[in-house]
Amino acid sequence: MKKKISIEGMSCEHCVKHVKEALEEIGAKKVSVSLRKKAAEAEIGEGITDEKIKQAVEDAGYEVVNIENK
Repeated sequence: MKKKISIEGMSCEHCVKHVKEALEEIGAKKVSVSLRKKAAEAEIGEGITDEKIKQAVEDAGYEVVNIENK
């Protein structure tokens, strides 16, 4: 399932890289992170809950504002 994750706190390309790596570590595929849109899009497997996504991004140092299905 494709998800869009709205994220606050990213300010540079290093932030983008950290968010991408955090999502890939929990098993997300085809991860795309946009600094301009303050969001990430990814293919999320069925075993990955929204709470797990939120925790991974927040552990990387950023705030999840919203998670929606695409």
